[in-house]
This record gives sequence, C-alpha cells and structure tokens, in this order.
Amino acid sequence: MLSKKATYYLILFYSFWLYFFYLMLEITLKYIPIKSDAAFLQIKQDEVTEIKPYLTIFYIHVYSAIFVLLFGVFQFNSYVLKKYKNIHKIFGKLYFYILILFAAPSGIFIGYYANGGISSQISFILLGILWLYFTIKAIIFIKSKNIIQHKNYMMRSYALTVSAITLRFWKVIIVFLFQPQPMDVYQIVAWLGWLPNLFFVEYLIRKKRIFTAQNFNNEK
Repeated sequence: MLSKKATYYLILFYSFWLYFFYLMLEITLKYIPIKSDAAFLQIKQDEVTEIKPYLTIFYIHVYSAIFVLLFGVFQFNSYVLKKYKNIHKIFGKLYFYILILFAAPSGIFIGYYANGGISSQISFILLGILWLYFTIKAIIFIKSKNIIQHKNYMMRSYALTVSAITLRFWKVIIVFLFQPQPMDVYQIVAWLGWLPNLFFVEYLIRKKRIFTAQNFNNEK
C-alpha cells in the first residue's frame, strides 16, 4: 500500500504525463498524412531534398517515438506490476523492440542533421546511443533475474524517452524568458532536454527512491 504522500506524487506525475502525452500526440498527428513539408520539416527542406533517406527515417522516428513514450510509462505502474504482470511483459517487449529497431537508430540518424551545429548534433547522437545502451542493459539484467538493476536501467532509459517532452517544455520556457536566436535555442535545449532527466533519475537511484515503482512485486 502506497503512503498518502506517495499516492499524491503518483497522481501528480500521471496528471502531468497525460497532459504532455496529449500534446505530443497532437504534434505526431501533424505528420499524418505523410508530407515532405509538414510542421518541423518546413525548416528541414535542405535535408529532405538532398539526403535521400532523411524523410523516411524522420517519419520512422516520429511514428515510433510516440509508442515508446506510451508503452514505457506502464513499466513503472505498481498496480500493473502487481495485478497484470503479463501486460508489463508485453508492453516491456514492445517498448524494447520499437526503441532499439526504430526509435533510437532513427533518432541517431536525424540527430546527425540537427539544427544548432556540432553541439546539438553531439547531444542528440549521444542521447540516442545512451538510449540504446540503457535499454539493452535493462533487458540483459532482467534475463539474469537482477530486478534491481533492470529497474534502474529502465528508469534511465525512460528518462531519455521523456526527453521528447522535456525538450519542448524547456524550449517554451527559454523562448518566453530570454527570446534568444533560434539556433541558440536548439543548442541549449539539445542538452537541457535530457541531461536534467538523467541527473534526476540518478539521484533517485542513489537515494533508493525508485520513481513510481515502490511495490515491485515480481522480485524473486
């Protein structure tokens, strides 16, 4: 049974998550049907016209990332873990395969062509590599029945998944407060979108305060 404080934080987390997931879904729907000049692609016309696979890989990333964001959040729901272990396993497998086959590789590719120059490119490529690494490590640990490390690496993985939300959140805040040049914004949010997420999760892991997964009942 969760404490009142833990329950409050859990409700608060899912309330925020649902709101921002809705916003991400709205962004994703802008890319249906497939067009070469939809939304963000309007400022990526050089890449669309000059780099043959760019458009296809961009859409692979857009369509896969929303599912990774969705399936991943259920991995930390104590009710699902306790009552519906099969759903946890199914969603975990979907999260893993969609991420390593589609979302992360495509993210690394389009990260190479990120706006903001070399700083942004390094950030997004590093993000994609760490995203793959943490997710694969999580699966390796669950295969060896190491539940604690599996949980820790899944937290790290999902912290990077949520960067799709936090990057846009920071972008709105920075533009509102400082009105910087567009390329400066890209350079800042490229790092700010995921590093604080990772630092926060590392803090939780080190303090043994596992985010939204206090009743992990499948330990053996």
